[in-house]
Amino acid sequence: MPLLLAPISTCAPPPRPRLRRLSPPPPMVAVAPVPPPRPVTLLPILPAPPPLNTDAFDWLDLFAFLNSPADSYQIPHPPPSPAPPPTAEEELAALLERGKERERARRAGHRRLRQRQVKAETEAWARAAEEYRQLEREMLDRNLAPQLPYVKSLFLGWFEPLRDAVARDQDVQRRKRVKHVYAKYLLLLPPEKVAVIVMHKMMGLLMSSKDGCGSVRVVQAAHSIGEAVEREYKVQAFFQKTRRKTRSKNESENDPALDKEQAKCRKLVKSLVRRRKLTEAQKLVQQEIELEEWGAEAQVKLGTRLIELLLDSAFVQSPANQTPDNSPDFRPAFKHVLRKPIVENGRLKKKHFVIECDPLVHEGFESTARHVEIPYLPMLVPPTKWKGYDKGGHLFLPSYVMRTHGVKDQKEAIKSVPRKQLRKVFEALDILGGTKWRVNRRVHDVVETIWSRGGGIAGLVDKENIPLPERPETEDPDEIQKWRWSVKKTKKTNRELHAERCDTELKLSVARKMREEDGFYYPHNLDFRGRAYPMHPHLSHLGSDLCRGVLEYGEGRPLGKSGLRWLKIHLANKYGGGIEKLTHESKLAFVEDRLPAIFDSAANPVDGNCWWINAEDPFQCLAACIDLSDALKSSSPHAAVSHLPIHQDGSCNGLQHYAALGRDYMGAAAVNLVPGEKPADIYSEIAARVLNVVREDSMKDPATDPSVPLARVLVDQVDRKLVKQTVMTSVYGVTFIGARQQIMKRLQEKGHITDEKLLYDVSCYAARVTLDALGQMFQSARGIMAWLGDCAKMIASKNQPVRWTSPVGLPVVQPYKKYKNYMIRTSLQCLALRREGDAIATQRQKAAFPPNFVHSLDSSHMMMTAITCKEAGLHFAGVHDSFWVHACDVDKMNQILREQFVELYSMPILENLLEEFQTLFPTVEFPPCPAQGNFDVREVLTSTYFFN
Repeated sequence: MPLLLAPISTCAPPPRPRLRRLSPPPPMVAVAPVPPPRPVTLLPILPAPPPLNTDAFDWLDLFAFLNSPADSYQIPHPPPSPAPPPTAEEELAALLERGKERERARRAGHRRLRQRQVKAETEAWARAAEEYRQLEREMLDRNLAPQLPYVKSLFLGWFEPLRDAVARDQDVQRRKRVKHVYAKYLLLLPPEKVAVIVMHKMMGLLMSSKDGCGSVRVVQAAHSIGEAVEREYKVQAFFQKTRRKTRSKNESENDPALDKEQAKCRKLVKSLVRRRKLTEAQKLVQQEIELEEWGAEAQVKLGTRLIELLLDSAFVQSPANQTPDNSPDFRPAFKHVLRKPIVENGRLKKKHFVIECDPLVHEGFESTARHVEIPYLPMLVPPTKWKGYDKGGHLFLPSYVMRTHGVKDQKEAIKSVPRKQLRKVFEALDILGGTKWRVNRRVHDVVETIWSRGGGIAGLVDKENIPLPERPETEDPDEIQKWRWSVKKTKKTNRELHAERCDTELKLSVARKMREEDGFYYPHNLDFRGRAYPMHPHLSHLGSDLCRGVLEYGEGRPLGKSGLRWLKIHLANKYGGGIEKLTHESKLAFVEDRLPAIFDSAANPVDGNCWWINAEDPFQCLAACIDLSDALKSSSPHAAVSHLPIHQDGSCNGLQHYAALGRDYMGAAAVNLVPGEKPADIYSEIAARVLNVVREDSMKDPATDPSVPLARVLVDQVDRKLVKQTVMTSVYGVTFIGARQQIMKRLQEKGHITDEKLLYDVSCYAARVTLDALGQMFQSARGIMAWLGDCAKMIASKNQPVRWTSPVGLPVVQPYKKYKNYMIRTSLQCLALRREGDAIATQRQKAAFPPNFVHSLDSSHMMMTAITCKEAGLHFAGVHDSFWVHACDVDKMNQILREQFVELYSMPILENLLEEFQTLFPTVEFPPCPAQGNFDVREVLTSTYFFN
């Protein structure tokens, strides 16, 4: 009998279509218990449901339905009534909670990055040593050599013998009663870490050697290795002191009062660490660490001994002509050789000992420089704020606010001034170090592609050497001599190319390692004049076009209308070729006319038309092309987010400062301190004056004027580029010899003069004419330079260094003293070290004071601008006289830097300097300050092209 379902039932499922076999059951109405009897109420008669198709029923469907899990039942409910809208208090509470959640996530991310940074600073060499130990274990387990890059395979072969040699020497020194001077320093680190430091430091020095032939002076290598060991020991000592562990028994003291004080200090440190106030904890711990300075002599003796162990342990095997019958061709990887005296750049280099690597090692540098350990990379977290001479910068690495290079006077001057006086200096360094950077991946990809194809374009050095000229068939002595000179010149060029290739590899190695990071930071410190520099040596915004093109801000900002305009102007500036000297409107028109080429450069930078390659700064131009293309192709160009830093550069900034110091109107107009419809170009103006003089000389009688033939050779080669470097460096004390070398290099690049003697004579003539033109145009600047030099000479005659205080409160001491050479005997050779003497180098003090004083002024302007930009919410970066912000903030920064320049020169700078000199040296009769002109420095506020 077929199964019949009642018309209305509280237990049966509602009518449904036929279910597939064993399919999940449909929703079901819950079975209710039988209610107690109640009065019968007449219900309205319901219409009967349509008859069910019982023939389509499947018993398996019913079985699956009855055995389905209870939680699959869905009891129908009426739709819930809409929740009342949240009150203002609830919305505020939810908003605050979301903010707290974001802050917790940010802090957690910062803690993770900080932990990575601590490991990077404290475990760099340990990680490298562990890598070599792991590779050794793999080789023993598999009985084969791993597939490694060339340099790493060399390191792996040297690691075990060098480590064992260091360990044996450590054992010998421990057993000796009378130990060597270096012994106590050699025993401070484990042998595997010492071995890694020696290998990597030596290879790094050889690769960065400017001679390009794989050699480094013994004294330089020994000092560098000894210094690296000292630094690593101090890092580890500091790190161990700051770790949260109790003091061991053998460190306990007998003095109960001292024990109580130290216990109190440890308790406070633990509390600070527990509350994650690591900066305060580090400060407390650092006060307890008494680590003496090793000194140059100890560093050199230790370094020399380690170099000696490396010479005895490192070998290479030539792969050529190896047959089973021949014995392996093993030879030392490094040699200790004596270099003969040579003349280089007009200077005699005395004979000296060097460490020279084998050609097999030298050949592998270029392709494998990326595998050399770079232990100290840019920071993953913002640097520690500067609070003193050695308090700030890295978390654990030794960091100093000024690069004193061991000069005691400058170090004592920084430590002696109150911290309040250095507030602006510390604040400016913190701002520069707190700017977040990241790798521009699209530009980096282009660089790697071009580099992998052999380089040679876009400013990248060619990977191939210049072929040596073939020997002429003739036996003419003059021709043979020319050939020999040509071969010598080609070899020198190839050595320089080799050094450039190694430098490029080191830069790209850092870019590869930092490429995937969301951001990183460059801690900054100062030179003795107050100029700020990133502490990282390879890839930074202070570097070449390659470095600047590969880097961009880590945080982006919408362009806005003004930002889009400045992005176009920036692109034109980076294209160069004279475009940078046009008006802003002409630059904008230049970019608008070349939009198709810009779009092609962004879309197909390597295989397209490559318009960007012809720029003066090709990789920075490419970055601007990509940024502008993305913005213009977006739905809202003004809302496009840009990470590109836009540069505003001073117009021959040294002369700008001299013109402001002397209130020289003529000089001010020449360097854009005075408003003008178009930018003044001092380089073109000097080039025009030089050309006029050369033309006049070329028309004279050669019989009466010996310079006429030189003028006739030079007359077609005078241009802006020929004189630019000399004009730029004239305010920094360039000498006649320096100007001659600068102009000679430009003439060599042109390639029209091939005779060496004629090239030298023409360069001398051009340098003399250029310096004369400068003296005529900037008489006020020459007067101030002469006054500064006279003051310096008077001070130096009292056997005192010139010292002054910059406008931001930085004490400056010129470090020029006469050095004494002294000999120290090492296990390898006798080395001559230089020790600072007591006598002042009078001529150097006099010659260096004018440029150093101006550098202290331009650094003060940059620091004042950085602080004000930070207060205005701008992300600021600076390279001396080049100030960088996001495109949307350029207008604001332009206003700030002009206001700060006016504020700087509203001070009586020369009068204050004279007063300071008279206070320091009351017995010296200084000449009065130079007379000033009638230039009103407030005109800078409306000068469009002052910085542009």
